[in-house]
Amino acid sequence: MFRLDNKIALVTGAGSGIGAAIAQAFAAQGAIIIVADIQPDAAEQVAAALRSQEHQAEALALDVADEAQVVAACAEVQARHGRLDVVVNNAGISHVGNILETSVDEWERVMRVNARGVFLCAREAVRAMLAQHPTGGSIINMASVAAQIAVERRLPYGASKGAVLAMTRSIASDFATTGIRCNALCPGTVHTPFVDGYLARNFAGQENEQQAILHARQPIGRMGEPNEIAAAAVYLASDEATFVTGSALVIDGGWTAR
Repeated sequence: MFRLDNKIALVTGAGSGIGAAIAQAFAAQGAIIIVADIQPDAAEQVAAALRSQEHQAEALALDVADEAQVVAACAEVQARHGRLDVVVNNAGISHVGNILETSVDEWERVMRVNARGVFLCAREAVRAMLAQHPTGGSIINMASVAAQIAVERRLPYGASKGAVLAMTRSIASDFATTGIRCNALCPGTVHTPFVDGYLARNFAGQENEQQAILHARQPIGRMGEPNEIAAAAVYLASDEATFVTGSALVIDGGWTAR
């Protein structure tokens, strides 16, 4: 079950963390992986590691918020492989601040990547999936528990992930009869380089204390691991999930159950 043999899968933000774990998990299930990241060296490092394990993988430099780059990237994948079966919109950034602590520039920076980036990549994925024969494919958008509950001082991040959740449902509804499925993953706090960087930027000298807080806010008593999110992405990408669209799969150690 959950095999992805020969499926062409584009994963954004795949140079580290959850994106890299998804690329690894997809490859292990037989997918052909396009590792996309704004940092070309990081993308190539992940792709090279996959190739060293005898998986099929290639790197792609991609700024998900740049329309021309996204259009070109999807066209390149189609030209090279003839199909685009799975797109994982994982690339994202964060910001610490409530509404009074957030400037217009900070708001737009977060929305540019987290909302505009998902819009652009999902739009081109839909176009590609409608143009191929047979039509269809799986789009997986990385939302967050912050799209469903209030997380202290995460105003633009929560708003951007709320937009991701709304886009997911809209795409799923609009294209339900075409074979295109669109779902969202809503992780709690996952221990990644993304989180380590956030702690270093915002809580210098207090990293250990803040990390303990991040562990404790999940009832299970710890942050998640990237491979735990990747396993859910494998399911949503697989043919076993063909009746699943418009869903928001929460993977949060019980956080939102409180």
